[in-house]
Amino acid sequence: MSDEEIIGLYRRGEREKAFNEIVRNYSERLYWHVRSFAGSHDDADDILQDIFIKIWNALPHFRGEARLFTWLYRIATNEVLNFLRKRRLKYVLSFTSEEKAWVESLEADPYFNGDDAQKKLMLAVGRLPEKQRLVFVMRYFEEMEYQEISEILDTSVGSLKASYHHAYMKIKNEIEGGF
Repeated sequence: MSDEEIIGLYRRGEREKAFNEIVRNYSERLYWHVRSFAGSHDDADDILQDIFIKIWNALPHFRGEARLFTWLYRIATNEVLNFLRKRRLKYVLSFTSEEKAWVESLEADPYFNGDDAQKKLMLAVGRLPEKQRLVFVMRYFEEMEYQEISEILDTSVGSLKASYHHAYMKIKNEIEGGF
């Protein structure tokens, strides 16, 4: 079902059906978006549930100024950023390195089935600053166009291209052993 059909359902009063279509159409894509930042399946699953609760509560306020896809991703990205901030604070208060926790989370996750190269890539991505990480994940893993990312993050395409380039170079240097 297209985004327009989903919005049509919602506006005709078929709210639960519209929401179920959103979940059906976007849950996997949003899960992988979140998983790229959360590090573990369990955290990603919890965040995804929070995202869908926010979507359900915010649907009456959706005005259609942005595409449904963009609106959903903005909610998901905001939830991921909130999660990362809370996690960062937790690590600071417990005197644990965020990087060390990221590595441990990735290594302990029974759902991670990548090889050593993929693990090295994910560890390098996890070390990026927040904005570079967001842009890199959306562009590299999710294969989003810069314009889509620009709408979701509300930033210029030029800034996104620069962030992606810096992220790419940091990851390349780290994988090659020079970071």
